[in-house]
Amino acid sequence: YHWDLPQAVQERGGWASRDTAQRFADYAATVYDALGDRVRHWTTFNEPWCSAFLGYASGEHAPGCQVPAEAFAALHHQHLAHGLAVSALRARGAETLGITLNLTNAVPRDPSDPADLDASRRIDGMFNRLFLDPVLLGSYPEDVLADIGAAGHTIPIQDGDLATIAQPIDFLGVNHYHDDQVSGHQPEGDASTTASPHRKYATAFPGNESVAFVGRPLPRTAMGWEVHPAGFTTLLVRLGREYGDALPPLYVTENGAAYEDVVEADGRIRDVERTAFIRDHIAAVGEAIQQGADVRGYFVWSLLDNFEW
Repeated sequence: YHWDLPQAVQERGGWASRDTAQRFADYAATVYDALGDRVRHWTTFNEPWCSAFLGYASGEHAPGCQVPAEAFAALHHQHLAHGLAVSALRARGAETLGITLNLTNAVPRDPSDPADLDASRRIDGMFNRLFLDPVLLGSYPEDVLADIGAAGHTIPIQDGDLATIAQPIDFLGVNHYHDDQVSGHQPEGDASTTASPHRKYATAFPGNESVAFVGRPLPRTAMGWEVHPAGFTTLLVRLGREYGDALPPLYVTENGAAYEDVVEADGRIRDVERTAFIRDHIAAVGEAIQQGADVRGYFVWSLLDNFEW
């Protein structure tokens, strides 16, 4: 699933409706029946954080909602759909199943400042652990539940859901482009730097409006994403350290950069920045492997990957 929900399903509530989880499992089974003799590796979801929180909280992505209760429902129902789909695909003979999560490092602006450390914990929880923990451990992180509960939000968990969500998987896809530096102090001046990196919309982190995203003096892509390859090493090594035997082998399923293409007088594009980005990030993956990360493959986010948009 890469965010292309049929309109008819959206009109019945979309991912805010629990029924959509079962509909997705039925869809996964149908796709397997058609393609199972040709496809060996199956990924249930790509970046469910985006479809849950950019779709239902900030309103930046379809369906353009800004209702936190629906965002947390969408989060949970996508997790449930993943687990139901894994079960349905296994029943049909699929052998290699996984999910792809977009993950980041939430870097505290001042590691000695308790407010900045708490901001880092909060965004790490909302962006990373709220997705990793239910899939790999069968539970939601207690500190995140406390954070969102204090803001009046809940996740609509029913009996048996977490066991369904935590169906064993054979790989975890990791999408990573950049880190985010965060602070528990609102910066003075331009209010556009506060609350969310998707700031022309509502916050993508309901219950964490006190957190500010603060830029660092680093190179940036044409999309404004900071370039910091060492953060990729940190992320991949951390996954193995924190999840241990619960973590399946990793595949880097998206990593790349958008830059302006300048056609020079001889008709050529000398793609120096993108080449350096990919070279340095592959080296960062290699360093993570040297430090023990079980990374089995690397897929570049490249020319054709966004043609469907």
